[in-house]
Amino acid sequence: MKFTAQQIAGILEGDIEGNPDIEVSKLSKIEEGIKGSLTFLANPKYTSYIYSTKASITIVNKTFKPEHDISTTLIKVEDAYKSFSKLLEYYNQVKLNKQGIEQPSFISESATLGTDVYVGAFTYLGDNVRIGNNVKIFPNTYIGDNVTIGNDTIVFSGAKIYSESIIGNNCVINSGAIIGADGFGFVPDENGEYSKVPQIGNVIIEDYVDIGAATTIDRATLGSTIIRKGVKLDNQIQIAHNVEIGKNTVIAAQTGIAGSSKIGENCQIGGQVGIAGHITIGNNVKVQAQSGIGRHVKDNEVLQGSPSFNYGDWNKSYVYFKNLPKIVKTINDLEKKVDANN
Repeated sequence: MKFTAQQIAGILEGDIEGNPDIEVSKLSKIEEGIKGSLTFLANPKYTSYIYSTKASITIVNKTFKPEHDISTTLIKVEDAYKSFSKLLEYYNQVKLNKQGIEQPSFISESATLGTDVYVGAFTYLGDNVRIGNNVKIFPNTYIGDNVTIGNDTIVFSGAKIYSESIIGNNCVINSGAIIGADGFGFVPDENGEYSKVPQIGNVIIEDYVDIGAATTIDRATLGSTIIRKGVKLDNQIQIAHNVEIGKNTVIAAQTGIAGSSKIGENCQIGGQVGIAGHITIGNNVKVQAQSGIGRHVKDNEVLQGSPSFNYGDWNKSYVYFKNLPKIVKTINDLEKKVDANN
């Protein structure tokens, strides 16, 4: 796929200095630019590379004025970084803009599909599935009975969406994600054997949610597991039954959230955090990586450690943690001196 400088400038509302007809078909770092590639200059630390880059087109700020001869065609914009990000988004939309139904695939006669839908090969759509407009479902995907998927959502290869799940608009579900598997519900009997508790609830994912690869979101025992609008989930996260995550919260990889816990809005949770069941975490909470949360958390707290406590207190305590053997030795030596004097 090729674009001319004129086409790119039109998308970015930028001004061209150089050849408007020059074409690019790939992206590159400015220091690694080659002929036929597009790059950008936003950080002044990289300014020297614009005089040596072989990239055909470079996006720069309007304030940039070359001090030496350059061979690259410039597209001048208000903010080079934001414009390059906008271009990446546009490129991604073009790249993913597939339509049609590939074969072999199975689509139940009772399923309904919107306009401009793409269904990749070896995909299964069960009974009463409802797919919105401009949805892209990539190959080897399973979508169970009575699932609803809103407009402009992308489901990448190998994702599994169990029955009754509800997915909103403009969501992204990455490969290997599993939505709506049974929650971890078992009851021991008098012999110590476990009986499974039926999980008859569902999962609700609101609009503009991103779900990372191999992340699992369990269906509720009763009611719904709910992921609110704008939540961003990294890869390999486990969300148990009846959890609720508030809007615009972001969670990094390998975090586990036990059943029936409620997480507030605009929280930031680091990687490998463990959150116990049946607790409530307030709004705007920040949890550092590898922390363990076993209690209710108020709004605006910043936590670290396992079990976690106030971030500032944790940093102060760490000074003593790492010197603990020396501190113990000092105390022992002092005790010996006291005993000797007595």
